[in-house]
Amino acid sequence: MSGSPGARQPFTGSTTPGPSDDLLQPFQIDVSGLRGRLVRLGPAVDAILTRHAYPDPVAHMLGEALALAAALAGGLKYDGVFTLQTKGDGAITMMVADVTSSGDLRGYAQFAADRLERARELAGGGDLSVPRLMGAGHLAFTVDQGPHTERYQGIVELTGATLADCVHHYFQQSEQIGTAVKLACGHGPEGWRAAALVVQQMPREGGTGEPGTTFGAADPERREEFWRRAVAFMGSSTTAELLDRDLDAKRLLYRLFHEDGVRVWPAHALRDRCRCTTARVESVLRSLSRDELADLQVDGAVVVTCQFCNTARRYDDAALDALFRS
Repeated sequence: MSGSPGARQPFTGSTTPGPSDDLLQPFQIDVSGLRGRLVRLGPAVDAILTRHAYPDPVAHMLGEALALAAALAGGLKYDGVFTLQTKGDGAITMMVADVTSSGDLRGYAQFAADRLERARELAGGGDLSVPRLMGAGHLAFTVDQGPHTERYQGIVELTGATLADCVHHYFQQSEQIGTAVKLACGHGPEGWRAAALVVQQMPREGGTGEPGTTFGAADPERREEFWRRAVAFMGSSTTAELLDRDLDAKRLLYRLFHEDGVRVWPAHALRDRCRCTTARVESVLRSLSRDELADLQVDGAVVVTCQFCNTARRYDDAALDALFRS
């Protein structure tokens, strides 16, 4: 996932001068041979999480997943949809977070309330880890660029105490590229907020940042030293800093990496936007027979609810008749 599965277009979310919310901020540390992305989510993640009224542990995990999906997608060249998905046998049975190449975010989670309550009891008021919340399962990344291109997919077992640990495991096993990830999600007076910080080593042959600048030290030992420094700097960031709406993304990156000369590129806007449409729903309904639709009726109507945006569309007999006449 460090490269470009389809090698079409880069992540194209529109640039934005916004100070701290709903953006992906790419950056580069030339002397270290490192590139990274900082994602800050405010109103977008709050809207996604609150419309489903998830219990806090579920909302927290999905918020991290949404920020992580945007951060990983920002490092790829693609024209389509990047999807992060987990499946497990724990309290959270499924979690999906996806982002389009234009910056549209959406996500949802499925959970078993009884298992969640049991996990809370076992945690005894402490943090709920991935094993306690998700159990055994897998984490998958998919890049879908449309019907005429091959889908790229990477899968790894859920391994580690946190979602960040699971991603580290994926890159160690599948990509074999130095990758550090830090995630944060929390709820405050302004609602839910989430953040992701990703730093990756780039191959020496990755080239230069600008004419006349050397991207990364040539000596492997020096490159490893720079990598350890960057990971240490990154580790010094706190959850409060990552989620602070008043701390500009550029100022946070400068605070963390200024000793090695961090540079930022134009930020990309992220937004809460589902891709479901009435036209798509009605196309599916038309593909069913009237007998099949009758079996789906509850209280005299077929109700189709989008798992992502929770929008419900109701079709009674009169609406179905009109649908088939159109």
